[in-house]
Order: sequence, then structure tokens, then C-alpha cells
Amino acid sequence: MNVEKYWEDLNVLHINREEPRAYYIPYADNESAYERKRGRSPYYQTLNGSWKFQYHPSVNTVQDDFYKEGADVSGWDHLIVPSCWQVNGYDQLHYTNVNYPIPCDPPYVPNDNPAGLYVREFNISGQWDGKEKYVVFEGVNSCFYLWINGAFVGYSQGSRVPAEFLITPYLRSGRNRMAVMVLKWCDGTYLEDQDLWRFSGIFRDVYMLAREPVHIRDLFNRQQLSADGRQAELRCELDVTGQTDVRAELQDAEGRTICEAQARIDGKGVLKLEVEEPTLWNAEQPYLYSLYVTGGKEVLHISVGFRTVAVQAGVFTINGKAVKLKGVNRHDSHPELGQTIPVHHMIKDLMLMKRHNVNTIRTSHYPNDPRFLELCDAYGFYVVDEADLECHGVLRAGDFHMLSKNPDWQPSFVERAVRMVERDKNHASIVMWSMGNESGYDINHIAMAEWTKSRDASRPVHYEGAAPRYEGNPNTECLDVDSHMYATVDYIEQYARDERSTKPLFLCEYSHAMGNGPGDLKDYWDVIYRYPKLMGGCVWEWCDHGIRTETKEGVPFFAYGGDFGDKPNDGNFCIDGLVSPDRKPHTGLLELKKIIAPIRIEADCLEEGSMTITNLYDFVDLSHVSINWKVEKDGQIVEQGEIANIDTAPHASQTVTLPYRLPAASSGRYLLTVSCRLRRDTLWAEAGHELAFEQFKLPVAEAGLPHNRATGTSSIQVEREGAQVRVIGFDFEHAFDLSTGTFTGISKQGVPMLQAPAAFGIWRAPTDNDRNIKHKWMEEGYDRAVPHVYRADITEQTEQAIEFTVDFSLGGYIKRPILHGQSVWRVDGTGEIAMRVQARVREELVFLPRFGLQLTMPWGTEEVEYFGLGPHESYIDKRHSTKRGKYIMTVDEMFENYIMPQENGSRYETEWAVVSNEQGMGLKFTAPEAFSFNAAHYTPEDLTAATHAHQLVKRRETIVHLDYKMSGVGSNSCGPELLAPYRLDEKEFEFRLTIKPLFKEDE
Repeated sequence: MNVEKYWEDLNVLHINREEPRAYYIPYADNESAYERKRGRSPYYQTLNGSWKFQYHPSVNTVQDDFYKEGADVSGWDHLIVPSCWQVNGYDQLHYTNVNYPIPCDPPYVPNDNPAGLYVREFNISGQWDGKEKYVVFEGVNSCFYLWINGAFVGYSQGSRVPAEFLITPYLRSGRNRMAVMVLKWCDGTYLEDQDLWRFSGIFRDVYMLAREPVHIRDLFNRQQLSADGRQAELRCELDVTGQTDVRAELQDAEGRTICEAQARIDGKGVLKLEVEEPTLWNAEQPYLYSLYVTGGKEVLHISVGFRTVAVQAGVFTINGKAVKLKGVNRHDSHPELGQTIPVHHMIKDLMLMKRHNVNTIRTSHYPNDPRFLELCDAYGFYVVDEADLECHGVLRAGDFHMLSKNPDWQPSFVERAVRMVERDKNHASIVMWSMGNESGYDINHIAMAEWTKSRDASRPVHYEGAAPRYEGNPNTECLDVDSHMYATVDYIEQYARDERSTKPLFLCEYSHAMGNGPGDLKDYWDVIYRYPKLMGGCVWEWCDHGIRTETKEGVPFFAYGGDFGDKPNDGNFCIDGLVSPDRKPHTGLLELKKIIAPIRIEADCLEEGSMTITNLYDFVDLSHVSINWKVEKDGQIVEQGEIANIDTAPHASQTVTLPYRLPAASSGRYLLTVSCRLRRDTLWAEAGHELAFEQFKLPVAEAGLPHNRATGTSSIQVEREGAQVRVIGFDFEHAFDLSTGTFTGISKQGVPMLQAPAAFGIWRAPTDNDRNIKHKWMEEGYDRAVPHVYRADITEQTEQAIEFTVDFSLGGYIKRPILHGQSVWRVDGTGEIAMRVQARVREELVFLPRFGLQLTMPWGTEEVEYFGLGPHESYIDKRHSTKRGKYIMTVDEMFENYIMPQENGSRYETEWAVVSNEQGMGLKFTAPEAFSFNAAHYTPEDLTAATHAHQLVKRRETIVHLDYKMSGVGSNSCGPELLAPYRLDEKEFEFRLTIKPLFKEDE
């Protein structure tokens, strides 16, 4: 292809591209501008739709004349624009995190640079005669050349910000032809090494605009609030292409005109609007004014949210109030469309976030579609807008600061800040500018930040890569907050207490939500709430980036790195979100919702029903909330009620009394659940939506338990043949094998309830957050541990009971035994089995994944009933979103289907459980201390061996785990190590458990 090779020239970032400006669409009147339906503007014409497309593995094979008017493209493919090549069958689907997918030789890229050729014909309306015509490409990855009617128009790079070209000189009335050549790589690729699938093409909208010869090119709405917030001045700074009369009208949310101004502007000018008693914008009350700016026949509609953002005495504030950012990191990610995100998909994300108490979004790691920011303004989110800049791969190449310290790259760095800030400067939702991600830190980042502060001093500037641990340039005066990724809880507390730390601390990434996690959220937020200097943070990350695909046999699944033969790849590290690719919440999102809930509920005096309700909102009282409460006895509701007159002020507390009545004594368990719910519909949820809850055990004295007809005095018969012992009772028969030291059969009324020998186990299928510790586990043989029986004897036998004592160890080949233990099994005349096991773990070993008993129950064992935490999975460090109660479900419903199979579905603090067939014939498990419990159709080994959910083969049997303890899940896939209190790190422990065969309907 005979074109200028701009894609490897640091001195050429664009040719003929217009200067960056604020995002807007011109309309003909206020009414259509208010609706923001772009297609209703006579000055807008979409170029989205079907284009002719031809893919080339190398730009070197592109024919020179493809863009000419007479070029025959009739044989080309059709491709919808916007879209990504790779999800349409072209090129290589490729996921990589840190590593560049090309040799690190900046600014050079591979000679075989894939190219996508786009051609379409379009008409120009006669109504556009006499107007200036522009074409806008909202996003093209990574660079592109543009021709119209055979003439070269321009070039642009920088994938995720708009490129606008004046195309009037190239157009004619009637039919026109546009041709675009998109290249996969350019020197900008070195600045776009984000943790994501590497997509290419015209992936955001393309449209044309017709403008008056003299029109408003740009506008910047600066605002000044008085100290008491009762007066506001809006300075509308205008950039006009000539001289024209401009009028500005500000309307409130009800459509009433508040103020207006007009002037004749020649080139640049300012319109000032004064507002008395402005209603301020915040994420909790996203009040927006509408500014209509009219120049000639065009009307521009810009939403205005009056608010201030500042750092005051080391505290991050909005409208003068300390605010906690309860956020998530969000990539553009769609399971079928890649980085092409429809508006309804954006709305789905935002509604899910609001429903789960998220108030902040970091646009990791590039500016999103401008309509996404309009939605954030309206729905109410704080946005950390991040420049499209990450050069993480230079770290692996040997010098993390390689590009940031190289002055030749400074224009490329700075331009990415300029284009972001100019496009997004008018959005109330943006509360911080971010200078990119994981790119080292030196003079080029400093230049970005200094330009940003000179252009917009109303927002703080953030960049995590300037942290001292990266050993970059020590000059961080241009940054307004300190930032840290995956800091430990101890670190952030030490930071908060250190008087030398004068900036607020922002955890731009923390609590890695990969797979079954995160498990440390409460630990972080206990500290964040304690210290004003800690401004919160954003969980990594919002969604799993799986690509919907299918096996050769047609079985659908979500693919991750390496599934398409891509190299290098980072496997399932892109499956690290709070929701699945199709936006089904993981249990980690439920945990986040509970931990960051905007209302705290604490018991003062449970005997009297006295509760303290604390409002953790920053700006709104609780008049929009009702308090619903219920009292349950052993899972059955005995009382319930509602309190609607709650008006607790922000950051204040209120005492309420719940009018329940408690018995003096009862044989049952009484639990109180208090729930805070919306009283009316909102933009994002219906009335009755739960915002927060808390649960309490009520102080009811325990009366004597009712008489149980099964007294345990029935006689037993023992039959022994070698090592095989049969224990036969009135309605049961159990089998114990002295050679293996365990039960091989349990039955009641002839119904077998054990399919395989009972076994102690320590292994769990590693979670994604076990990805580091699992290597130590496997080195010590935890995954291959088998029992060795040293002694197994009948140590007691009477007419009513028999007791077996077993000395054993668990260990794997190569290594010494992991633990030694003694188990004592006692069977009484009812058929009940009481187990006591004492274990001693080898002193120097790393903590165990779990310790417990594994039972294999026969086909048809599908019903699970238990009293404990539910209804979803829970772990010692991931349980706050659950409620204690009695639950009944199927074995399949216990299963959490993670894209990468792993440990899942455990129920922490179970008090009793029954696993049975649908007729209620099965086993009941109880223990003196609450235990972890799980039932599944997969063994830990099944889950360990599978790399995708579709590879799992469902067993007919039901695998039951009854664990003394299970280690927590943490967030160590990228975050800190599992906290010590959540590890099964005891070197000696005792576990007691009772197994009772039963028919539930007879109990």
C-alpha cells in the first residue's frame, strides 16, 4: 500500500484532524435537543450500518487503489459498523494483560500489520447545501486513514477518543463514497497496552454533522459557587468559528427558565449566567439543569450539574462534604460485541451498579463512549475519567519508565490527556482526571498532569503510577491524591495515621474480584470508614471479559485467553469481575453491596427492640427509606412490621424501636432481620428494593427441648468378618471397614445412603484467589493426600453402642505426612453416628485449604435443607451478604457456576443440614460448633482438573463436604495474601460431627 507511513512516526499523531472539543450534537430546537435523540436532528446523519469490508493480514498486501471511486468492492464482505473485527471472524482473538503482543521496539510495529478496509456509499441531503460538513469517528482502534471520493482526507490515531474531520471540500451533492483503512498496530499501540482483549476496527459510532458556516465549535461550562453554596455563576466559554449572535438559556429540571444571557461573539467569548439558590448535583441526588446554547440555527444542549470537588486538609470532598468513593473499575466489554457497547447495555450496567450501592466508576483504562458519561450524570455516579494510556509492557521489556521519561513521546502522552479533557470537561459526574494506568512515571506524565490542571483546575488529578514503590520521578506535586493498587489493610491504616501523608488515599484498584471472591471487603471498609483521609476505592473489576463462543460440538461457553490459540496470553485473568459477561451478579457483588451499604443498622437493646440507624449517605436523609422487620422462630415468621417515618440526616444516627414481643422462654431460635428498602420507584429500582439489612439473634431463654421418641436405648447387633464390621439396629444397618478405618455403608429401612467410603479431606479446587498459594499446597502434596491407617480397633462395644478408634495420617507422595489424627466413631441404637477427630498438622506447613469429612451419597440425593447462612455461598471472609435461616434447595442450586471451575457453594456457619432424596430419605448432620457445608455433583478433583465449566461432567452421586473449617477466599489473585484470621492455620484441632440417617417426614 503506497501511503505515508504515519503509523510509526512519533511526529505525526494526526493529519487534518479537527482540534478536540466538547461532545455535543447540534439540534434545531430546544425540544429535540432535550430528548437527545440524535437521529431527530436535521444536522446529524449516521454512517453506522453495513459497510463493505476486506481484511488483510498485512497492510503490505492492500491494493493501492481500493479507496478510489472506481474501485470494485462488490465482492467484498459486509460488516456492521460499529463493530470489532475479531468477534466477526477476522484476525486473531487475543487476550493479554501486561505483555505486549508485539516485539517491544517502540515506535516500530510488525511489518505484517493487519489492515481492515472499509468502503461505503452515502447520500448528502439537499438541506445540507451551504453548510460545513464534518465526519466524526468516536472510536477506531488503532489508527486509520480516510478518503472521500478518492481524495485523501486525513489520518488519526488514539483509539478511544473522537477523530473529527472537515469533509466539505471532498463532498458532492448526491452519492459519495467513503473509504477507511484501519491498521491493527501503530506507535500508539505502545500506549494502549491495557488488560483486555485486543480488538480492532471502527468500534464506536460514525456520523456526519452539518454546521452553519459560522458555528459554535466548542464550549466549556466553568462554574463558581459561593462559599455557602447559595449563589452560582456559570461561565460558558465559547469558541466560535467566526462572528455570530449566541444566546444561552438555563432551565431547571422542571423545564423552567432560570436565567439567560446573550452576546455577539467573534471567535472567543464568555456568557455569564447567575443562579440563586442552586440545587447542587451529587451522585445521591443527581440534579441537572439544562443549558441551551443557540448560535444561528443550531441549539446545543449541555446538562449542567452545579457542584464542587476539592481536597480540603487531606480529605476528598464534594460540595464541601467528605465523600467515600464506593467504586468499581469498568472496561467496555460485551460478550458478543467486544468493545462495541450499545446504550441499553450501558444502562444495564449502571442500573446493576446502583442496585448494589456502587457510587463510583473508574473508566479503566480509557475514556468511555460520551453517552456513557451523560448517563452517569443522570443516574448519579462519580466518575474517574482515565486517559487512554497504558504502556505496562515496557515493564517486562526492562524499564517501566522507558516511555514516560523519553521526551520524544511527550506529545503522544499529552495529547491523550488533551483529547479526554476537552471532550468530557462539561460532565458533572467526572470528579477526577486520571493520567492513565501502569505506565511508569516521569516527565511525560508530569506534562500531562500540568496541562490538565492548567486547563481545568476544578477537579483533582490522579495517577497511581507515581507511587514511590515504582521508583519513578519523585516530583508528584502535580497530583492531588495518593493512589495505591492492592494495598493491604494494614498499609492503608498506616497511611491514614501518618501525619506526613497529606493527600487523600485512593485505592484505584483493590479487592480483586476474580472467581470466588473477593473475601476481604469488610476488612478494607472497616478501616476506610474510620479515617477521613481514606477516600475509598474501586474494586477490580466490574465484569468478566468472557467471549461467548461454543465447542465443536455446539456447546456454548465463555472463552478466555488462550482459547483461540492466542500467544502470549494471560489465560482466565480476564475473568475477574463482579458480574458474568452476560451481567449475572456473582456472589462477590452481593458481598460488596452489603459492605458498602449506605445505611448501618446496630442493636442497642434487643429485649426492647431498640435500634440505631446511621445514615452513611453524604447528602440525602432517609425519608426515601422504610424499615421492614421480621422475627422468625426456627425459620418461620412469627411477627413482622414496617416503620416509614425515617428522616435521619446525612452522617447522623437515629434511634427507632421495633414493636416486637419476645416470649420469656422457648425451645426454638429467634432471629430478627431488619431491612431498609426504597419507599418509591427510582430511575434504577422499584419500590421495595433492599438497600441494606442486618440480622440479630434475639435474647430468648432456651426452654427444655421437646421429647424425642428416638431414645437411643435400642439394642444393636454387631457382625464381623475379618476387617468388615456390620452394625445392625432396629431400622438401620451400617458397615465399617477396619482396614481403611472408615464407614463404607450407611442405610435406614434398607435405603442406602452412602455410595463410597467416607473420607477425610484437606483439598479444595483452587479458587482464582488461590493461584499463588496453590503452588505451595501442591508442593506439599495437599492435592494428592491419601489416608494411611496405623490402627483401627473396636474400642467399646455394648448392647446399645459400638465405638471405633482409628489412628491415621494424610499425606501425598514425596513428602512426609501432612497431618496425623485419631478419629473415634460411635454408633448408638438409633443408628446415629457420632464422630470425633483430633488432628495434628506438621508444624512448618502452610495453612490448609480445608479439613473435613467427604461423603458420597447415591443417585437421587438431590434435596438439601439446612439452617445456616444463605441463600448463596458463604466463606469465613465472604459471608456478610447472607442471612441466617432455614433454606431448602436442590444440589444444583447450591452450585456456583464460575467460568473457570473452582471451589464454590460452601455454606459457612451451618448449624445442621439434611441431604436427602425428594422423599426426604437421607442424612442429617449436626455438630456442637457451626461447620462449613457443601453438596455438589462434582468432587474437588473434578473441579481442579477442568479449565472451563463445559468440561465438567456431572456425577449422578452427590458429594457432601462437612468441614471443620475452610480457609477464606481473599483476593490474592492480584491483591494481598489471605489475612491470617481467615486461614486454617491451626496445628492442632478437634472436630465433632453427628451423622443421623432419617426419613424427614417421620421426624
